[in-house]
Amino acid sequence: MSTTGPVVEIEKLTSVFRFAGQEVVVHKDLDLRIDAGELLSIVGGSGSGKTVLLRQILGLETPRAGRITVQGRPASQLGDEGAASRVGMLFQHGALFSAFSVLDNIAFPLRELGTLPDELVRDAALVKLQMVGMEPKQAHQMPANLSGGMIKRVALARSLIMDPPLLLLDEPTAGLDPDRADDFCDLLRSLHRELGLTVVMVTHDLDTLFALSTRVAVLAEQKVVVSGLPREVMNFPNRFVQSYFLGKRGLRARALLQEPPVAV
Repeated sequence: MSTTGPVVEIEKLTSVFRFAGQEVVVHKDLDLRIDAGELLSIVGGSGSGKTVLLRQILGLETPRAGRITVQGRPASQLGDEGAASRVGMLFQHGALFSAFSVLDNIAFPLRELGTLPDELVRDAALVKLQMVGMEPKQAHQMPANLSGGMIKRVALARSLIMDPPLLLLDEPTAGLDPDRADDFCDLLRSLHRELGLTVVMVTHDLDTLFALSTRVAVLAEQKVVVSGLPREVMNFPNRFVQSYFLGKRGLRARALLQEPPVAV
């Protein structure tokens, strides 16, 4: 796994939205660096701009001020020809095309390029289908006939069809029961290791966070208030951080880590 240099650099980011006729500042002078090979989890309260930040890294939204680069290139240029292959995105609810089969959903980004014969595109889609633990016979199923866990796997396969070095995940285990969530975490961990991916994940699920993260960044007070190893972040003396990690879910996660809570 490569560990040379940043894949994503965010400097002095400011994000402002209009709500009920007023401007709301979501991010202000936010800085974050994501190095190659990391699996970074972003956590924060409701309205802290976690998903907004993912969309800005992907180039789908433009901040009011600041700079975001992905592999040295402005995020705003990711829509340019060929640049989209740098980033894969797994949306929270899968965002599959309901009128497309599993195979056609996975093949869609590669097919849209129009540079490869359809037979090769279909073969690549089948490879990605099997990579996420599904069988070729499931290729012709429709999204309406899939379970929540299968939808996540198909969406993950689609996000990997261009072989991107950077993968963005928005609440990857949301809506899954504990067993299926654990299975999906095992799959993500395996793909992260085997493909040498850099992964940025937004999650509110502390079990997922502790199962996968090599680093955690906490959004609060319109910026990243702390980032580091999960055990380091849990003990950071900040009101939001302590309430987040010392709640019932946090205490359960600490117990699993055999890490006693630290009073602040």
